[in-house]
Amino acid sequence: MAASHIATGKLGEQLAVAHLRRDGMRILDRNWACPIGELDIVAKDGSTVVFCEVKTRRSLRFGTPFGAIDADKARRIDRLAYAWRRSTNQWRLRRRFDAVCIVINPDQMAHIDHRRGVF
Repeated sequence: MAASHIATGKLGEQLAVAHLRRDGMRILDRNWACPIGELDIVAKDGSTVVFCEVKTRRSLRFGTPFGAIDADKARRIDRLAYAWRRSTNQWRLRRRFDAVCIVINPDQMAHIDHRRGVF
């Protein structure tokens, strides 16, 4: 992955964390990794643990950020959520899968689209 894509991804995750905190969520983990992959953000929304996939784009030339979350990606996130819950013993909390999709325009203004319960 090119350095500019990595920087865009990191910026998107920072913006997503700030957005989730403004919405009253508590961040439990960022970039949690295990042998099968990585979760971008794990947050707590009341009594619900929220697994957030963050997708950031600098343009819509290759489609919307949300369009990058296909069925395979959803299954991987579900398996990762199971692994996270197993490793942290968080079985009693309800779970939800959210997507935080961000488009940063050339003026560095960000449009954040937070979709709750996407799968």
